[in-house]
Amino acid sequence: MTNDSQPRTQWLGRWGFVLAATGSAVGLGNVWKFPYMTGEYGGGAFVLVYLACILAIGVPVMMTEIALGRRGRGSPIDAIRRVTAESKGASAWSLLGWMAMLCGFMILCFYVVVAGWSFSYLWKMLTGGLAGSSVDDMAALFGANNANPFNLGFWSTLVTVATMVIVGKGVQAGIEKSVSWMMPGMVVMLVIMIVYGAFSGGFGEAVQFLFAFNAGSLSSEGMLAAMGHAFFTLSLASGAILTYGSYLPRHASIGRTTLSVAVADTLVALMAGLAIFPVIFANGMEPGSGPGLIFMSLPLAFQAMPMGTLFGVLFFVMLSMAALTSSISMVEATVSWLTDNKGISRRTASWGIGIVLWVISTLAMLSFNVGADWTLAGKHFFDWLDYLTSRWMMPLGGLGVALLAGFVLNSESVREELGLSPAVHALWLFMVRYVSPLGIVVIFLDALGIATLEFGVQWPWLLLALAVITLIGELASPRLMRTLSA
Repeated sequence: MTNDSQPRTQWLGRWGFVLAATGSAVGLGNVWKFPYMTGEYGGGAFVLVYLACILAIGVPVMMTEIALGRRGRGSPIDAIRRVTAESKGASAWSLLGWMAMLCGFMILCFYVVVAGWSFSYLWKMLTGGLAGSSVDDMAALFGANNANPFNLGFWSTLVTVATMVIVGKGVQAGIEKSVSWMMPGMVVMLVIMIVYGAFSGGFGEAVQFLFAFNAGSLSSEGMLAAMGHAFFTLSLASGAILTYGSYLPRHASIGRTTLSVAVADTLVALMAGLAIFPVIFANGMEPGSGPGLIFMSLPLAFQAMPMGTLFGVLFFVMLSMAALTSSISMVEATVSWLTDNKGISRRTASWGIGIVLWVISTLAMLSFNVGADWTLAGKHFFDWLDYLTSRWMMPLGGLGVALLAGFVLNSESVREELGLSPAVHALWLFMVRYVSPLGIVVIFLDALGIATLEFGVQWPWLLLALAVITLIGELASPRLMRTLSA
């Protein structure tokens, strides 16, 4: 049952989906988080593990989400309910769709605040408001930017309004049309910055830092960080990719489409590193300076370089576009559900959600100023949104999707939807049944502080565990399928 009888908007072509899904995946995580994590965790060794985890965990789960979305032709809730019913599985699996939709909305509630930082810094760069002589000066400026609720609230509101305007116009006229220039535009600006970096004096050092593999420079914490970032950077388990998959035309290859998105997402992350680190090294700054790398260190570097204002403006335009393409994807699942199930027009649904988003994101924004003392168990409202989504909902959602596809859904239906060759399908099934769940569980346990793995010592044990789990899973597969489907 593919639900093709119900009219549903589709992307104009495969590249419409690729650009939209890449826009969802390519956000502040690529341009802001990936470079500073690379700096913190040892450079090239971190990058290599990250790339391996994209292939082992990210790609199989993303293929699964796209297949579920296209097979079910609906919001995460409707799509999972339909494909599970087709395989005579338990209706309780639809809870995965509810969690994914809620997770994406909760992420967006604090993401618009972070996105507001990039828009705010773009304005400061245009108006000369980023003057300072030291990292301490920039830290004070960053703190002052957040301490003013009217300033921070204005920029987060701007992101909310821009997101709802685009989503309200629809899949083709709004989302697809916007990302069709935002994504290429972002790549062009990255290329311009990389070309500048090639002549800045720090490019060779940046390439060495990013691509030279030194196993001793990567800790177990860094390997786990690479695994976690590989999973989260593709916008998995947040409803975005599953919803975008529901608009994918029947003739489009899910395998090729997924690889296109994963490759584009990874290339943008690496390009961001090649754009940022030459500037950092050429100005004698520390690459492992943490989350402040972009908002504190880079503005100083832009002041010191020729045509620094121009390149600073280009950089923060790019960062703002990356933030906007991701925020668009995170609200689409909720809009899709309202339009499909409640008979509400897309425009009305978008603005209704926008009002709720504005109220909740305002509470998150106040965590940095007037609500700085409003804490629960030592966490602000902003921190709780981040903690619940990244530490609990996304890992559990990804694990649930993998188990659903691997053990519950009808194998013939999944094989038909994916359209893979027998050998590639067997590899996908192995990854989604055993490798991806094991990786997600490892991330989950470490993130919760339940178990910390020393990979240098425990890699053989992990491989042994994978072999044992695979053997047990294959021997008990029919019984396990019946149990999970009940």
